[in-house]
Amino acid sequence: MANNTLNRYLFDELSVRGELVQLDTTYQNILSSKEYPAPLQTLLGELLVATSLLTATLKFEGSITMQLQGDGPVSLAVINGDHDQKLRGVARWEGEIPDDASIQDMMGKGYLVITITPNKGERYQGIVGLEGDNLAEVLEGYFERSEQLKTRLWIRTGEVDGAKHAAGMLLQVMPDGTGSPEDFEHLEQLTNTVKDEELFNLDANELLYRLYNQDKVQLFEPQKIEFFCGCSRERSAAAIATVAEEEINEILAEEGSVSLHCDYCGTTYRFEEAEIKTCYAESKATDSNNTIH
Repeated sequence: MANNTLNRYLFDELSVRGELVQLDTTYQNILSSKEYPAPLQTLLGELLVATSLLTATLKFEGSITMQLQGDGPVSLAVINGDHDQKLRGVARWEGEIPDDASIQDMMGKGYLVITITPNKGERYQGIVGLEGDNLAEVLEGYFERSEQLKTRLWIRTGEVDGAKHAAGMLLQVMPDGTGSPEDFEHLEQLTNTVKDEELFNLDANELLYRLYNQDKVQLFEPQKIEFFCGCSRERSAAAIATVAEEEINEILAEEGSVSLHCDYCGTTYRFEEAEIKTCYAESKATDSNNTIH
């Protein structure tokens, strides 16, 4: 079983590229920060797989943020990933969400915002309505309108031995214009046969052989996927120092300490009064050193 990996592959005789993403602990880490309702767990898993698949299409170093927003019970669901396949995510909701809730039931009148941020260069943002029965169909519509590249996604979530798993595949016509509709349709029909248990349990070599044994497939070295939050006690201290001291002193008077909670990983950082005084002193010293005289 191969998990927390991204595999890219090409077809030697067909102008189509493919990707395979298989996740377990990365998905589980994202779910561990909150008690998400079951349909929202599924939606976050789908968004996680989709973000990894799209991040793998980047031809530069940078990041992709996929953010669902709406006026339904779920106001926000977001996953961020970069070219190193470091991902994190969170969702916000209110009230009860039925177990059979669809993406439209959860998001209401909503949309998907895809933000691509190169480390060098200008940021690009695309917005697409939630047209489709699931996230895969929404994204296929996005590719058709914005990229003009025939693209299909298969995204699955489920459990293996009681543990959450998520996986997905992507097929896309090569942008060089040499691909034919017939070639893509042939591979699309084969990929439609993939089963959840195959996606969750088989390694890339075996899975791709089962699907495409009549085609020549070139499989590249897998890339590791991992949950990465990036929060730290130091960053939290720096954030406190940006708040007016009067406000922090009011919190100290009421609570005796100041706590910052990270929604992404669930970590809470607690600061006592002495530490907070140090934060402000260090911040003022830094500002003084950076002042141009």
